[in-house]
Amino acid sequence: QVQLVESGGGLVQPGGSLRLSCAASRDILGVVFMGWYRLAPGKQRELVATLSSGARTNYADSVKGRFTISSDNGKNTMYLQMNSLEPEDTAVYYCRGRWRELGGINDYWGQGTQVTVSS
Repeated sequence: QVQLVESGGGLVQPGGSLRLSCAASRDILGVVFMGWYRLAPGKQRELVATLSSGARTNYADSVKGRFTISSDNGKNTMYLQMNSLEPEDTAVYYCRGRWRELGGINDYWGQGTQVTVSS
């Protein structure tokens, strides 16, 4: 089992910034990929950004140029730097990690952290 714990959410004004963190209970150096997803009221869960082996990144079109995904392998932590936040970014943000284990490939999710963008 892997525990993922998000932090860093909160209330911010439009145009502001937040940095989300996702701390893993397991070494992330060998992870298949990690990513951030969000769920807004009345909407389906949306992929925000992913980070794969070889430091490959992928972003939703709606956040390109504003959000940056990164990781610190020494701290087993993934980050999401969010700049120029818009009200449409309001959602619960979840981190996800995929590891290869003896029984196969398994996905793990964090409990989520609320981000509210409002004046």
